[in-house]
Amino acid sequence: MPTRSSLRLGAALCGALLLAGCANQLPQRSEQEERVERKLLSHSLQIDLGEPPMLELPQRRVRIHDQRTFEVREFEVSRRYDRYTPYQPWRELYEIPLGAVAVVAGITANVLNVVALGNLPDLATKGWIDYGFAGLNPAMNIETNGRSQQNLARIDERLKDERTEHSSLPWAERPVSVRAGARTYELLTDRHGVLHLNLLDSPFGLQDARVARLQLNVEDPQDGARAEAVLPVSRSLGGKLREAHDLVYADLESDEVGQWVHRVKRLAELGLEEEASELEQSLIELTRHDPELQQEFLADLRKKAGRQAAVPSGD
Repeated sequence: MPTRSSLRLGAALCGALLLAGCANQLPQRSEQEERVERKLLSHSLQIDLGEPPMLELPQRRVRIHDQRTFEVREFEVSRRYDRYTPYQPWRELYEIPLGAVAVVAGITANVLNVVALGNLPDLATKGWIDYGFAGLNPAMNIETNGRSQQNLARIDERLKDERTEHSSLPWAERPVSVRAGARTYELLTDRHGVLHLNLLDSPFGLQDARVARLQLNVEDPQDGARAEAVLPVSRSLGGKLREAHDLVYADLESDEVGQWVHRVKRLAELGLEEEASELEQSLIELTRHDPELQQEFLADLRKKAGRQAAVPSGD
């Protein structure tokens, strides 16, 4: 015959099983998503010096491109989750009575289904009975989506596509090192990746008028990709730069109108049309508050230089 200690042990085990209970398994849930992997295969920088190959004018727009090649792989990812309702013993206080009611309702529905020739839905004939027996089971809670939990059961990946992609983006607002003779200047590109070189503008000076070439260097500090290019400077440009520097930067307010016109005309004769137009507009702006002086300058510009200047319209 079983001893008193063995009976106590059995009772303790039954009580522990009752308290631990079982999780009520729910239907699996799955998620679908796409994942893209991009692997950098190559990275290079390209400097486009433009035309002509030799610098014959003070200004040049240099385009710099950031070129990359990627290996792209697209995956379809499926994640499957096991769902369950965790067991909470105190819920049995109301689930057991509800389960009894549900079993009676299910039996009644099945009887009525016989009368209705099987036309009642399965939710009424089977659902109530399944719900009721789950409620009557003291070691299991009724399944509840509202407090369900889930665990990742499996991940499946399927390769959908594999290809090579090339990109060419502007080297936007990034540094460019420009070496002119023994001096090196750090310049920045604009947001379109264009470096605006102007040997008549800062940081260049008259000492750079004698250089035979400009060496441009760019480097990406992240991976060390770099490029360099050499832009030869024509000999004739050196002489033009020295004369043009005085024409552009000499004091304007101390000159007469005739000297203004001479400076604009001479820049145009040197082939520096862009600099001539900029000086022309600067003089128009300078005389904006003196309409009489401005008209005198425009008239002399047409008569002596054959130039028709456009006057900006006022605000």
